[in-house]
Amino acid sequence: MIREIGFWKREKVDSGIQKLVDRLKALEIEEVNVFSCQSRVLAEDVYAKSDVPPFDRATMDGYAVRAEDTFGASQTNPIMLEIASNVEIGETPDVVIESGKAAKIVTGAMMPRGANAVVMLEYTKNNGQFIEVLKSVTPMKNVSRRGEDIKAGELILKKGEILQPQDAGVLASLGIEKVKVYRKPRVAVISTGNELVELGSKIEGAKIYNSNNPMLCNALAEFGFEAVSLGIARDNRESIKSKLEEALSYDAILITGGTSVGHRDIVPEIVSEYGEILFHGVSMKPGMPTAAAVIGNKPVFMLPGSPAAALLSFYIFVVPALYRLMNVRILARKWSRQKGVLQRKIPSDIGVRSNVRVLWEDGKVYPIRISGSGILSSFVRANALLIVPEEKEGYDEGEEVEVTLLRDVTEVFE
Repeated sequence: MIREIGFWKREKVDSGIQKLVDRLKALEIEEVNVFSCQSRVLAEDVYAKSDVPPFDRATMDGYAVRAEDTFGASQTNPIMLEIASNVEIGETPDVVIESGKAAKIVTGAMMPRGANAVVMLEYTKNNGQFIEVLKSVTPMKNVSRRGEDIKAGELILKKGEILQPQDAGVLASLGIEKVKVYRKPRVAVISTGNELVELGSKIEGAKIYNSNNPMLCNALAEFGFEAVSLGIARDNRESIKSKLEEALSYDAILITGGTSVGHRDIVPEIVSEYGEILFHGVSMKPGMPTAAAVIGNKPVFMLPGSPAAALLSFYIFVVPALYRLMNVRILARKWSRQKGVLQRKIPSDIGVRSNVRVLWEDGKVYPIRISGSGILSSFVRANALLIVPEEKEGYDEGEEVEVTLLRDVTEVFE
């Protein structure tokens, strides 16, 4: 290979990414426990096998009553009800609430039979064996109905979702202990260069510390990938080949340095002896010497030795290819801000900041839930958060709003 002649052809960035994802296939499927499923890509649709909650439950501390018994109650016209029982959370009530009676109840406790509403504690006055109801309630007021959060048979999570903490909570609420996911790639990280010294060693003369390996290992960990540093390869064929052959036991390989046009830049030449070079040289700065190859189904990323260029090339080329190994494409990143047109009016009280769970999809924003601290599934159905400031009385239908994504927006390859 003739060196020091520059790049005759430079791959366009989007074309280079496409070449990578076209040549790769998803890794095998495995099961993981819900305690350790964060950032894993779901390999199957998940349906609910039961209702959540599995029973009607109180959403406030107070008294479980028949709503009809409270009609007309007010501060000036209190209604007397007899206290028939006391219901604690986690127990099944053994009482039936008949007309004229009430049961003291705490938030989350199962509603006793016969009761269809809860009067909040602050709207009652305890008189020993009786309470005075000072405000009427409507049927199912302050009650979370069975299946209000999730109904049996409902599709909860779709194949290709990158699992988040709220997903683990919902899966656990359904009694699901394990889920099927695509195996995440194990990535070998190598730096090349005669000038490099490992951390912990003494630095002398024209030597510099190897900063690329810890930087890229942490960058991989940021996305939940498993990174293993294989250290430094010197600028000679024997050292580079030895490190490359060690790295072939992993699912992907990151090599920094040795990719430009100098006489010591021999990494692409050596890699080509083991697999196919997809491109060498890209139309971007920094990062022009970036190269990529495939050895079987293993992507080999040859990144510039300059740390800034290496990190930029990592985010642009490596991340999409590694997600391809988990059968998913990222359309929009978590925590990014996206604009969209609101599909339904959102009211809000002045002086209160509302955190509205919404679904952002193709430039449209669909409200999922404004209130309901116990409705965890709203954080699974929603993929974004819309904040209504304290000084604003909500947003109107058709208004353009800005949301913050709570999860990655993805699509599956197959």
